[in-house]
Amino acid sequence: MKPYRLTSTFLILTLVLVGFVSCKETSKTEMVKKEMTSEELEKLSKQDTITILLNSNDKMQFDKSEITAFEGQTVILTLKHTGTMPVTAMGHNFVLISKGVSVSEFAKIAIKAKENDYIPRDLKHVIAHTDLIGGGDSTTVIFKVPAKGTYDFLCSFPGHSAIMKGKFNVK
Repeated sequence: MKPYRLTSTFLILTLVLVGFVSCKETSKTEMVKKEMTSEELEKLSKQDTITILLNSNDKMQFDKSEITAFEGQTVILTLKHTGTMPVTAMGHNFVLISKGVSVSEFAKIAIKAKENDYIPRDLKHVIAHTDLIGGGDSTTVIFKVPAKGTYDFLCSFPGHSAIMKGKFNVK
């Protein structure tokens, strides 16, 4: 009987943990959708280094369409692919491009750089980028926030930039 009790206890604990994680995940999603308060912006502005988690999935979606940072800060951005599809079918990356460069024009250049994971070898339009990852993987890039303004970020995997893009707001 002891093995049965141990298995039952383990099963119950697992279900409780899954329920807790599910509730916690809902809270994260709600936080992503709300706008930052002036207090949150002020706190963010006083940090030298900020950490950003950007999730992506098998539906060609980032979980954030806007990211805010302050000029001169160091960003540690981690891109996590929460899906299951391989990099060859549903690869994702994060690419922050220079002001004035259109997402669609950059995508036309990037599609020709398959051998370099869809990052053009000439990085004149790239401020920062991550590696290309598949389902279950994550990658991190560290970079300095550029001058004030609004920049675009995207996934440069072919066809993804039409949906997987957002604004990187520098205050």
